Amino acid sequence: MSVESPFIISIPQESLSLLQQKLRLASFPDELDDAGWDYGAPLTDIRRLVARWSNGYDWRYHEAQLNTELPQFTRAIDVGGHGALNVHYVHKKSDAEYAIPLLFVHGWPGSFFEARKLVPLLTRGSPDHPSFHVVAISLPGFGFSEAPRKKGFNLDQYAEVCNKLMLSLGYNEYVTQGGDWGFIITRRMAHLYGPKYVKAWHTNFPGGTFPSLLGQPLSFLTMLFHFLFPSFNPQMQAGFDKTQKFIQSGSGYNAIQSTKPQTLGYSMADSPVGLLAWIYEKLVVCADGYAWDDDEVLTWISIYWFSRAGPTAAARIYYEVGGGNTQKLGELMGTPEYTASIPHGISRFPGEVAILPKSWAKSNRKIVFDREHERGGHFAAYERPVDVCGDLRDMFGRGGPAFGVVKGRDGYNS
Repeated sequence: MSVESPFIISIPQESLSLLQQKLRLASFPDELDDAGWDYGAPLTDIRRLVARWSNGYDWRYHEAQLNTELPQFTRAIDVGGHGALNVHYVHKKSDAEYAIPLLFVHGWPGSFFEARKLVPLLTRGSPDHPSFHVVAISLPGFGFSEAPRKKGFNLDQYAEVCNKLMLSLGYNEYVTQGGDWGFIITRRMAHLYGPKYVKAWHTNFPGGTFPSLLGQPLSFLTMLFHFLFPSFNPQMQAGFDKTQKFIQSGSGYNAIQSTKPQTLGYSMADSPVGLLAWIYEKLVVCADGYAWDDDEVLTWISIYWFSRAGPTAAARIYYEVGGGNTQKLGELMGTPEYTASIPHGISRFPGEVAILPKSWAKSNRKIVFDREHERGGHFAAYERPVDVCGDLRDMFGRGGPAFGVVKGRDGYNS
């Protein structure tokens, strides 16, 4: 069994000085009149953020806040065919003796930072609602986790790391929550490690696949009718339109990172301004009108800039899992052939990048909880932490469809 080591974020002063030097030497591109967001991150936004990053933003202050709020650790996790990787994670226990172990898995361009607002809500003990022992992993190659050193670190390897981390912490039964890559990884975990270890899973990124005539005949015929008469269900059509718009004009990063991440990586590793613009665009466009504070953005980006392996390592997940094929990667967002038979909960947010009919998520899943919200986007755990927390409490609380799934742990403070 690997040994857990406490972890304190402490970026070397020379790294901070180098960042400041690079920011002072930054060059900016030109921009067309009235370009707005049509061509990407606006020049005025990037200039403002760079000015704040180089003069006024205090990394040491935010570093200290993260260290105070989030108990962090590292430990070596052996991964089949890839040796041992030193993995960083947040581990915040509830004061409720029988709290439910929950693994939070982020995506790209996220990190453990996405769980910052959710952790104190979920760990709050009460006799009125369930609470959770929360583990928020930094996936290999993200944040302060070590990156894989060899090709072929695929979906099964990410799932293996996550499961072995929970087992190493003594959580032989646990539940999961994730969006974006967190959805794809926890879905794979549900198949590989449920129901023995993973007892239920929840996501804010539903995904889904067009229903088949044989598998879901009623849903198939409903879709056929809709495509013949799209005005019959304007809400469904609006979801299709939003999804298509994202695929056509918002998913270029996906194509690049899933085919040639190394080429992009030179710019992200060398230019903090380039990294800022690359990620900031996604933070704004994929959120649902969330009012990003400049220091929030800069802390989010700084975690990538100061990450253990550098920002290129995180982008590589698209290539490794997709096999360098954008079509295969797109298929993973849908419903694969394998079955996840454990209880599954969904939180739907209207600002998500893909809005698909509910029926599309039903194939090969045991959906027991499905709730729609009026506000919120792709980064729901950060944008709408109260909503996500409330859904988890309702799903796993008394009277909920997944109450008591973890043996001997109902989550309540007696």
